[in-house]
Amino acid sequence: MKKHKHQQPLRLCFLLPVFLFFQSISAVDFVFNGFNSSDMLLYGLAGVESRILTLTNRTYYSIGRALYPEKIPAKNPNSSYVYPFSTSFIFSMVPYTKTPPAGYGIVFIFVPVKGIEGADPAHYLGLLSFTNNGNPDNHVFGVEFDVFKNEEFDDISANHVGIDMNSLKSNASHNTGYWPDNSSNADDEKSFKELKLNSGENYQVWIDYSDSLINVTVALAGMKRPGKPLFNVSLDLSEVFEDEMYVGFTSSTGQLVESHKILAWSFSNSNFSISEELVTTGLPSFVLPKDSIFRSKGFIAGITVGGFCGVCLCALFALFLIKRKRRGVREREEMEEWELEYWPHRMTYIEIEEATRDFSEENVIGTGGNGKVYKGVLAGGAEIAVKCISHENDGVREFLAEISSLGRLKHRSLVGLRGWCKRDKGNFFLVYEYMENGSLDKWVFECDDRKMLSCEDRIRILKDVAFAVLYLHEGWEAKVLHRDIKASNVLLDKDMNGRLGDFGLARMHGHGQVPNTTRVVGTVGYLAPEVIRSGRASAQTDVFGFGVLILEVMCGRRPIEVGKPALVDWAWHLMGQGQLLNALDERLKARGEFDEEEVGRVLHLGLLCAYPDPSSRPTMRQVVKVLEGNNEVLDEVESEDMDVYLLRKMKPMGRWSEIPRDFGSSSHPTFEDIRQSHSSSMSFSWSNSMAEGR
Repeated sequence: MKKHKHQQPLRLCFLLPVFLFFQSISAVDFVFNGFNSSDMLLYGLAGVESRILTLTNRTYYSIGRALYPEKIPAKNPNSSYVYPFSTSFIFSMVPYTKTPPAGYGIVFIFVPVKGIEGADPAHYLGLLSFTNNGNPDNHVFGVEFDVFKNEEFDDISANHVGIDMNSLKSNASHNTGYWPDNSSNADDEKSFKELKLNSGENYQVWIDYSDSLINVTVALAGMKRPGKPLFNVSLDLSEVFEDEMYVGFTSSTGQLVESHKILAWSFSNSNFSISEELVTTGLPSFVLPKDSIFRSKGFIAGITVGGFCGVCLCALFALFLIKRKRRGVREREEMEEWELEYWPHRMTYIEIEEATRDFSEENVIGTGGNGKVYKGVLAGGAEIAVKCISHENDGVREFLAEISSLGRLKHRSLVGLRGWCKRDKGNFFLVYEYMENGSLDKWVFECDDRKMLSCEDRIRILKDVAFAVLYLHEGWEAKVLHRDIKASNVLLDKDMNGRLGDFGLARMHGHGQVPNTTRVVGTVGYLAPEVIRSGRASAQTDVFGFGVLILEVMCGRRPIEVGKPALVDWAWHLMGQGQLLNALDERLKARGEFDEEEVGRVLHLGLLCAYPDPSSRPTMRQVVKVLEGNNEVLDEVESEDMDVYLLRKMKPMGRWSEIPRDFGSSSHPTFEDIRQSHSSSMSFSWSNSMAEGR
């Protein structure tokens, strides 16, 4: 026994250095009082300007992310124990002059991988996206400083701090501010000092995590840390954190922009007092200057200022009258009740006229069904596209449709609506973000071989459009039916990203409700058979239109061309002969730079989407999964060829005893025959419906 007792302290002495060694491996401490580009991994628009880490700028729908260049130990690999950590940083959300400050916030993050793949801007804050939000496999943790109230995520206000675990629906949140230490009752909400996140002020944040408890504190930079945190929450991060994680910041803009800046940052998982090393004084100020002449004190100064302002007001009023008489335009128009409901702000006719150089013919960039589209440049330098809509040809209906739908939708794959204008007697004007590269159909049908879109680019743009349609169907408070998905309504921004636009035919209704319109609208060649029969649109009619878009873009053929069979019939014909790859654009085949398997999958997807029976078409969520390479939608066909599977789907039960080997020959029914048969006969069902198991 004595020997054993003597050996125990010897063993402890031996193990102590080993324990300290492993503890030192897990310890990470750093302090940045200013940044260099080499200090961080930078993605999107993130960069370093004058030793300030700047995540975003005036660019619309942008993401900026900055990560510490090395992974840090976050969890004990031999247990579920999450290492404690303490971080503090100073940030500023800087508004731009003549721009509403809201665009959209900053998130302090732990993420498992580098880059910004799978992240969307705007209200997804450059952290997650519509397709992965809420997925437990994300392994993402964040503390968000959000200046946009999004009902989709149950945000409490447009100025809050929230805790995010794999989702932007926060586990806990609180309006931004602090409780002064000298308040008589620290729990009294009346003593709470609210801080406006996007005021341009510099704010310091402290985040401490230990033993499954996280504290978040916010105050003005330079203040002593308040004794009471903004909120503290009990969290189990063991299922969220991986053994090692990247730590840093992410931010985004949408239709509204501001600059998000990090001025200083400290982090440690071993020293909770490291935040004291941050320099919090002498920092640059980003608060926009205020007109202070009305704050002047003294009688003489007051008289001087008052006289000066009076002269200025008279001059402005006279100028206003002159412009009004010369232009014949009212600058002050009465607001109608419906106008107050929508975000895009009303612009004056003079603003639009000056931006387009009096609607110069040189600025015409397109012609729509109801008028011309002009390029313009606003006073601040922002490029815009101005769409003119007349009172004729349902112009008012189209105008209201675009305002009521696109005006409140925010997604990076939708063309952003910036504003609008309505004249007393005459046209309406819709003001959009300018899309530098025009419409998709011009790149598919009008470009020469040198500028032709590659197969990879076409599929990438189709993915962008699919994400946009999925957002319309499932990602907002109401379901939006676009009803006119086609290549000419897909625009390309400066980075050749696809943006879905032209919401003149769009309609919205509540999830679970049936739209009450029975008016046949749309473009010939893209209309689903059930729309032609009943005039009633649905999410599946949008899917049909997207299927035709896939075939149009990949085949380089318009849906209907004089002297040629309809595009969908032709594609079914080739598929029946086992030659669907021959439908690919001849110029792409000549170039030879494409993945046959991927092209085949996309073409088959187009046929599935354009299937005559709406209940057998995939949903847009399934379409997105297939375009991302996930074929779980097509699990039924693992044991057979995709062509055979589609032939089985095209066989009306009881009509054909077996799959015809001569499908596509002159003796076999065409797609139009099948469509007419389906619409005129109710005596058969359709086999292998995609609706099964959805």
